[in-house]
Amino acid sequence: MLMKYHGFGVWETVVNECVEGGWIRGDAHDYDAWAKLVGDERWSYKNMLPYMKKTETHWSAEDALPAAVAAQHGFSGPVFQASVSSTGRKFPLRDNVKQAWAEIGISELPGGDGNAGSPLGLAELQENRRDGLRQLSSSAYPLEGVTVLTDSLVKRVIFSTDLYTTTATGIELADGTKKYARKEVILSCGAYRTPQLLMLSGIGPEDILAENGIEPVLDSPEVGANLWDHLMIPSFWKLLPSVAAQGVAMGSNNALFTQKEFGTGIPLDWIVSTTLPREELIAAITADEGSEPAADHPLLIQTRTFVETFIAYAAGGAASPAIPFDGSHISGTVIGLMPTSRGKVTISSSSPVDAPVIDPKYFSTSVDKLAMRTGLRQLAKVLMKTNAGKAFCEDEAIAEGHKSILSANDAELEARVAALTGTTFHPGGTAAMGRVVDSELNVIGLRGLRVVDASVLPVPIASHLQVALYALAEQAADIIGHSKQ
Repeated sequence: MLMKYHGFGVWETVVNECVEGGWIRGDAHDYDAWAKLVGDERWSYKNMLPYMKKTETHWSAEDALPAAVAAQHGFSGPVFQASVSSTGRKFPLRDNVKQAWAEIGISELPGGDGNAGSPLGLAELQENRRDGLRQLSSSAYPLEGVTVLTDSLVKRVIFSTDLYTTTATGIELADGTKKYARKEVILSCGAYRTPQLLMLSGIGPEDILAENGIEPVLDSPEVGANLWDHLMIPSFWKLLPSVAAQGVAMGSNNALFTQKEFGTGIPLDWIVSTTLPREELIAAITADEGSEPAADHPLLIQTRTFVETFIAYAAGGAASPAIPFDGSHISGTVIGLMPTSRGKVTISSSSPVDAPVIDPKYFSTSVDKLAMRTGLRQLAKVLMKTNAGKAFCEDEAIAEGHKSILSANDAELEARVAALTGTTFHPGGTAAMGRVVDSELNVIGLRGLRVVDASVLPVPIASHLQVALYALAEQAADIIGHSKQ
């Protein structure tokens, strides 16, 4: 499947589940795998944590938290966190859903905090919100000294070359205007547009540059490769009529949902992070790689986070027109957080006006198929096989043309996932650290050119990327600042 991307992002953090703004760090193991892969401990969880803390303001006062919890959080950063509890919007089915998860062995994390490096379990939803509104980086951080050129499409990076080096000196816009850098050029165009701009500038796979008549500056075959993304699949569930009549879901006439606090975030209480059955994971890796993995395989050496699941007290509307938005249904969403499928981004011309061409190769590995099957069956088990779930959920509202989750075999469930899965808009990896940029974010083989966005993430992070990217940017600022001294 090929797609064309028409987005023009300035800040990568803007594209994070649209308006949801989930403030979800991910698993420490993912950051440690990143650091190990690139041979630089600055990118480990331990050394990224100070930058995560620098970014955030936790909703509780530092002295109101246990010391171990407080040590994981920041209290004076520009980006404000909010939880379901802190905004006073606990939902009617909150305890029922928590109990249903507990019945299959998934209990609440200490303090309900999934942002302490070990997210496996049940955590209360945390979001990036201030006074009920999601913050963008442009509102959270001061813009003094920053000039933004609107309606300005970059055509290419400008270089100067001497006997020994090629140095980025500025950019040329599509209208021919040139802007020169005093020190260096930094690209932050996102996982789709950054590799496109690199290729338009002559940095990329030699054959792609030649096909599009672009004079090569640097043969960098990994530009645009290694594309990964988090995929999600929704499902819908009919409440017992007696429960729906109590007004427990959005769309009902329950006055609770008209209260201001219930408009300060998405309608759910809990985020659940889970791994995969080890023997099934080994079999899936074997199928993908052609031989049984060693015990120190990156996906086996620790218990990794593969799946995120949440149950939301809303269904219907434009997103699911076949489901009435009247409080009679809820929804469940499964997200694959540790994809092993890898796609690519390339170009179809030398013009910046033409969209990059994206071949995401979604759902193309046995591991990814296992993750989505496991997540869906786990969700169905929680709602249909536990005492707590059966106390409020009547049945699945089955997608037309598909079997129920519990009755479908592997092939049928995979067909459903292939048909109904969508992106969470968390792409990364297309200018990967260790392949395209070094561990100080410099484009390897050139001077004066760095990349600071999700394209440099060499491996998936089991998160919603927002936290990881703020921390990446904060550390990048320190690296760049120190390089000028």
